[in-house]
Amino acid sequence: MKRSSFITWDQLKVGLVIIAALAVMTVAVYKLGKAANLFAKRYELITYLPNANGLRVGGTVFVAGQLAGSITSIEFLPPDNDTTRNLRVRMHIDEQLREQVRRDSRVKARTLGLLGDKVLDISIGSPKFPVLQPGDTVTVTQALDYEAILAQASLAVADMVDLTRDLKRITGGIANGEGTVGQLVTNRRLYDEFVGTMNRANLMLARFQNPNGTLSKLLDDPALYNRFVSVVTSADSLVISLNDKNGTIGKLLRDDTLYTRIVGMAIAGDSLMKMLSNGQGMAGRLLNDPTLYDKLNKLTTDLGAILEDVQKDPHKYFRGVICVIRCK
Repeated sequence: MKRSSFITWDQLKVGLVIIAALAVMTVAVYKLGKAANLFAKRYELITYLPNANGLRVGGTVFVAGQLAGSITSIEFLPPDNDTTRNLRVRMHIDEQLREQVRRDSRVKARTLGLLGDKVLDISIGSPKFPVLQPGDTVTVTQALDYEAILAQASLAVADMVDLTRDLKRITGGIANGEGTVGQLVTNRRLYDEFVGTMNRANLMLARFQNPNGTLSKLLDDPALYNRFVSVVTSADSLVISLNDKNGTIGKLLRDDTLYTRIVGMAIAGDSLMKMLSNGQGMAGRLLNDPTLYDKLNKLTTDLGAILEDVQKDPHKYFRGVICVIRCK
């Protein structure tokens, strides 16, 4: 049977729908490509990182926080002593932003939000530095390490859990009456003793307020205060008298005559002691010469014997004296 060469209305509707779908798809691809800068002309920049944790090929590159390109490759470098250049990262940047990326621009790896994807963000350079050309290197700067922060936060959470556990144990012990605080909280006897102590304190305060008591007089009677003021006044007068330069104590405090005389006496006493020590003079001979001491001791002994003999027989010594008196 021969097929008809005419296009039916149903076939035409299907064709129109397919053409419309293709047009919509084309416009959508164009819009998405434009939004993602897929059709923009780009140039390549390179940066070196110690690690690319969270970064991936095809990842986003920003310039001053705005979408500017993507990561095209992440390559390992041969091991060396420079641990800050373990990976070489190649980026394709929109050609229209070339004037913004200069020699003083810095790139850092950051996270979109707190737990988002890792991206590279390049800062805008200043006009006094030259523009980076294709294949140039962008210096990397240290970024905030969220993983280290999360690790520290986990340690802080663990410490908080331990602290909560300790507080729970302490409060449980207090509730069970353990320790001094627990006894104060749960023991009725301690409460009663505390109330009794407060009552006794109130009674003591009431006694203090008794107008006939000693403490009350100390608080209310001005006589003690007046006497104290009088004593202070007398002491002040005494201090004024002591400071008077014409008084005895004032002269002792200000006049150096007595001091000079005391110094002179000390010097004379020192000279006398030296003379005595050196055996000069009668006293020095007495202190240092044993011969003179022996003679004086013998003379004293002889005089004592003579006086004793005189007392026994005075006529023996005074016979001639008596005769002379009587003859006259």
